[in-house]
Amino acid sequence: MEGANLPTTLEGQHILRSSSGTIYIPGKAANAGGVGVSGFEMSQNAQRLTWTREEVDAKLKVLMANIYEQMTNLKDDKGGTTLEQGANRAGFVKVANAMEKLGWIY
Repeated sequence: MEGANLPTTLEGQHILRSSSGTIYIPGKAANAGGVGVSGFEMSQNAQRLTWTREEVDAKLKVLMANIYEQMTNLKDDKGGTTLEQGANRAGFVKVANAMEKLGWIY
């Protein structure tokens, strides 16, 4: 798993992807947990709520499971994809859907 946004060189990424028994999770997906918890914190502050550690952890698990599901569900026409390709496709689809809802594309 990449722990930051692209800390691994392209050569390093190739080595990780080709290593048997290694699952390469791109930084954009791995980092989503920290960004999500920051969002939870802002939500709590705005609503003047306090969640327990267990509640935050449960919400984080749902968030990360949803991200993983999005990465694995976006298969190419041959039925396969990497988690990195899935993360890129999921991001593209999310932006395209938002643009369509705003009327920027038809």
